[in-house]
Amino acid sequence: MKVLVVGSGAREHALVKSLLADSAVTQVVCAPGNAGIAEDCVRLSVDVADPQAVADLAERVAPDLVVIGPELPLVNGAADAVRARGFRCFGPSAEAALLEGSKAFAKQIMAAAEVPTARSVTCVGSDQVTEALDRFGAPYVVKDDGLAAGKGVVVTDDRDDAIAHARHCLVRGGQVVVEEYLDGPEISLFVLTDGTSAVPLLPAQDHKRVGDGDTGPNTGGMGAYTPLPWGPEDLVDQIMTHVAQPVIAEMAARGTPFSGVLYCGLALTRHGLRVVEFNARFGDPEIQAVLRLLASPISPLLTAVADGTLADCPPLAWRDGSAVCVVVAAQGYPGDVITGDPVTGIDRAEEVPGVSVVHAGTALQDGGVVTSGGRVLSVTAVGDDLAEALGRAYDGVARIDIRGSHYRHDIGSRAG
Repeated sequence: MKVLVVGSGAREHALVKSLLADSAVTQVVCAPGNAGIAEDCVRLSVDVADPQAVADLAERVAPDLVVIGPELPLVNGAADAVRARGFRCFGPSAEAALLEGSKAFAKQIMAAAEVPTARSVTCVGSDQVTEALDRFGAPYVVKDDGLAAGKGVVVTDDRDDAIAHARHCLVRGGQVVVEEYLDGPEISLFVLTDGTSAVPLLPAQDHKRVGDGDTGPNTGGMGAYTPLPWGPEDLVDQIMTHVAQPVIAEMAARGTPFSGVLYCGLALTRHGLRVVEFNARFGDPEIQAVLRLLASPISPLLTAVADGTLADCPPLAWRDGSAVCVVVAAQGYPGDVITGDPVTGIDRAEEVPGVSVVHAGTALQDGGVVTSGGRVLSVTAVGDDLAEALGRAYDGVARIDIRGSHYRHDIGSRAG
C-alpha cells in the first residue's frame, strides 16, 4: 500500500520510519517533511494549514491511506477535506479535533463525561483571570485556550508572570483557562480509536521544561521514555475506564465521533488520576520512544482506525525492554532560535547499538543538513532496561555537533 504522511516534525519522521519497516507498505510519501525524511522517502511540498491544499495533494499522490500528523491541519479540517475527496484518512474531524483546539471545549467534554480533571475557570478578561488566580492560589496554571505548539502553558509561583501570560493570550483575541495546580508525576497515553473501539499504546513520560531538574520555561518536549516501571499495574486500565472510553463515548453521543489517536495527558495526584490535557494526534517526543517498542506492523492499525474496524485487529505485540528519546534543541530554544547551522555526527550517533536519530527542525542546504527549527533532532534508543537505553541515547547525543545546541541530561531520572 502507498501511504501519504502529512507533517514535517520528528513525529512524522518516526511514523515514516515505522511505515517503511512495515512489509505491507510499498511506498511512503511525506509532505512537507524535513531533511531526514527526504533521505528516507519521497518528499513533496504542501501548506499544512490549508485543508484543500492537503486534499489536492492526496489527489495527486493517490495514496491508499493519508496520515495527518500535526494538530494544526487537523483542527483546520484537513482530515474532513481528504475524506471528502474519497481517500481513507487517519485523523479526527475538525469538530472532534476541538478536543485539542480548545481547552475550554475539552473541559466541557470532561464535565459531561464525568472525567476527573483539574478545577478550572475559562476567562475572557483580566478581571476574571485575577479572580481565578486568587481562587486557586500558587502554583498558578494559565493555559492559552487555543493551539500553542506545546508552549501555551505557564506554571509559576509568580502571580505577575501568570497575569502577564494571560494578558498575552487575551491580546491575541482568545480566551484563557486558569486551573488549579495538579501535583504528582505526569504521564502520556496514546489511545487509538475508530470512534467506538479503543486500543491503548504503552504509557510514556514526557519532560516539558527546557532545563535539567524541570527548570525553565515549557517547551514542546525535551525527551521521553517508556514503559513506566514505577506506574501502578492497572494504570492503563484506569485511564481507559475513567478517561479515554468515557470521552470517546461522549464525543460519539454528540454526533462528532473521535477517530484517530486520543492523546491523554494525565497527572497521578495524591487524590488520584487527573487529566491535564487532551491532544488530537501523537505526542512528540513520546511517540518517538513508543514506536521503537511496537512490534506489530503499524499500517493495519492506522487503516483499521480509518475504516472503523479497529475491533477486528489482533492484540498489539510489544518488544521487551525500554525505549527513550532525547531531544537536541537549537541555540535559543524555546525562544528565538538560531537556524542555518550545520548538523553533523548523525551517522556516528547511529553507529551506537540501538540508536536511531529522528529529524525534526532540519533542512537540506548545499548538500548538507542544517537547523531549521527549535527542536532539531530526537535521538532515540532501545535497551534491555531503561539504564541501557539511556546510556545508548546519551552516547548518540554526544556524537552530534550543532553549534550552541542543548539538551536535558536527566531524561528518565524520575523513573528510579
